[in-house]
Amino acid sequence: MKNFILYLILYLIIINFVTFFLFWKDKRRSKRDAWRIPEKTLLIFSVVGGSVGGIMGMKVFHHKTKHLQFSLGLPVILLFQVGIAAVAFFKFG
Repeated sequence: MKNFILYLILYLIIINFVTFFLFWKDKRRSKRDAWRIPEKTLLIFSVVGGSVGGIMGMKVFHHKTKHLQFSLGLPVILLFQVGIAAVAFFKFG
């Protein structure tokens, strides 16, 4: 069980870093009028565990802050993920 928790923490660190990087890259591309990362991709990375990285990317780079699906959606995704973690902790911990 300890290995599972270690791998989960490592996964969450990596996915949040990647999501943060994707928000940075998309913001950079938007300034250069270059090909953009689809919003669907940013949301998928947030749903699979990168919600903290997405929220941080929104705040640090002031990116997607006017889009309701991001400004409201990412905190809702994070709350859902925290709820799942709490249930799993109390049920299996």
